[in-house]
Amino acid sequence: MSFSQAELDALRRAYAAGALVVEYDGRRLTYGNAADLLARIRFIEGQMATSSGGSRPVAGKASFSRGRT
Repeated sequence: MSFSQAELDALRRAYAAGALVVEYDGRRLTYGNAADLLARIRFIEGQMATSSGGSRPVAGKASFSRGRT
């Protein structure tokens, strides 16, 4: 599946504005909530990074110990 930069830009603008309706390239999509919209943005970002030879963004959890048990 191919994604365009125009689609990603439109999704980001909608998310920043708090909108759930996104229009680009003559298409109109309505998302159920902001979490769905953000998930789509992250998915497309990952796909575009992978297809361009880059690595997919990774989130991790840091932890530390003070040596106490």
